[in-house]
Formats: sequence, structure tokens, C-alpha cells
Amino acid sequence: MSLIKTRKRLWEILEKGNENDKVSVYTDIFLISLIILNITAVLLETVDSIYSVYKFEFLLFERVSTFIFLVEYLLRVWVSVEDENKSKKTTKFIARIKYMCTWPAIIDLLAVLSGLIGMIFEVDLRILRALRMLRLLKFSRYFKVMNLLLGVLKEERQSFLAAMFLLTIAMLIASTGIYIFEKDAQPDKFGSIPEAMWWAVATLTTVGYGDVTPITAMGKIFGALITVIGIGTVALPSGILASGFSDQLKRRKNTYEKELSLAMQDGIITKKERHKLEKIAEDMNLSIDQIKLMEKRLKDS
Repeated sequence: MSLIKTRKRLWEILEKGNENDKVSVYTDIFLISLIILNITAVLLETVDSIYSVYKFEFLLFERVSTFIFLVEYLLRVWVSVEDENKSKKTTKFIARIKYMCTWPAIIDLLAVLSGLIGMIFEVDLRILRALRMLRLLKFSRYFKVMNLLLGVLKEERQSFLAAMFLLTIAMLIASTGIYIFEKDAQPDKFGSIPEAMWWAVATLTTVGYGDVTPITAMGKIFGALITVIGIGTVALPSGILASGFSDQLKRRKNTYEKELSLAMQDGIITKKERHKLEKIAEDMNLSIDQIKLMEKRLKDS
């Protein structure tokens, strides 16, 4: 019985996220601080003058951090069966497997593996540092706006794929065209279509580094045309993302307003109803001002 109570308490600390639970709050603060320190350490390790002096300290901190992230991951997997919404009508083993396949759990696993790989295998330090930067994704657990972004990307994936397909076609056309017009004048820069792709990417994205530019009349005309096309083509993903964000926020507000309307039908919001509304607002990343505005509008109506 005590083991079950311990597991439930650990779930409340690690997953439930109750602001009134001081242990849970302090645990979140500790883990967030550890993530920030890990990212800072990766950045400082690239400064040779600092890394050469504190090499042992950096290594020790990395080992300790990996151990803490490993313990955190194992505990989260163990207590995941306490989430009644996800473990109903299933065995504890299946519930844990399902949890391990969720995006937050995968991020936690990557944070652990980025440290364990360096202990087990001989890997280039630059690759290890790049892998450890994946720990930055752990912030998605604590900042709901990251989940909002992931939700938008998931919902709009078909539109994004279509936009990327159009961008790929435009890049191939641009690199092929500039190759035809400039290969004789600049064989060292446009000697093949793959070499011309760098110019195509820089031009389509309107970055225009200027290290490779057309010098023939037809090449300049073609380049100007591609630049104009690039403005519209590259703007597509930005428009899709902005539209998706707007739709997500609108749906979240409507969901909360619907629950708020049900709670206010009798004219009184009970403590239980208020707690449920606060949980919904937290999950949906709604601000206090937005909540007050919705409550005022419903009271006035």
C-alpha cells in the first residue's frame, strides 16, 4: 500500500503540476534550472580557453546531469499509470508503453541518451554537444506554448508538406535555369545543377548572401524573376503557421468558454468547478486577462 501511495505522490510531484504543491513547484524549478545550466555548459564548452581549464568540472557536471535525467525519466515512466485519463481499461505495462511513445517521454529519453552515448561509445565531441542541445526541447514540458506550436505543426502537416513540395520544385527550377544561363560564364560557380542549388536557396529565401551572383543578361533577368517568385513561395509556410496559431487559440478560447458557461449556469462557480477551469486554462495556456474577459462577457450576457 505504501508503494502505491509513494507512486501516486511522485506522479503528483512530477506530472500533475499543482501550483499549491510546493514540492512539485520546487521540483519543476530545479529541473528547469538544470536544463538551463546544461545548455549554458554546452555553449561554454565550445570556448577553448574555458573548456581547457574546467574540462573535469564540465565532465562531472555532465555525468551528474545525465544521472538525474535518467532517474527522472524512469520515475516518470513508473508513475505514468497514475494518470487515470490515459491508463483506463488497460494494463499497467501497456499504459507505460503508451506513455513512452508520447512526445514528452521521447524528449526525456533523448536527453538521457545524449549523455549515455558519450559514456559508452567514442564519439566526436562536436556531435555530443549537438546531441546535448536536444535537452533544450525539455522546456516543452514546462511551457505550454511549445505544445501549442507542436499542435499546430501536427494539424497543418499536410499544408506544410504541400508548401515544402512547392518550395522544392521552385528550387529545382531555379537551380536548373541559372545553370543553363551561367554555366559558360561562371563554370566554377554554376558548373552543375547541385552547385547552383546554393544560389537557388539563397535567392528563393531572399537571403541573398552575394557570394554567388549571375553576370550574364539572361542570368540576371532569370535571377530577378526567381527572387519575385521566392517571396511568395517562402511566405507560404509562414502564412500557414500564423493561420494555424490563430485557429488553435480561437478553439482553445471557445473550449474554455463552453466549460465556463456550463459552470455558471446555476450562477455560482463551485470550488471543484473552479479547479477544473483553472486546469483547463493552464493546459490551454490562457492568460488571466483572457479568462477575466470571458467571465465578464458571460456575466453581462
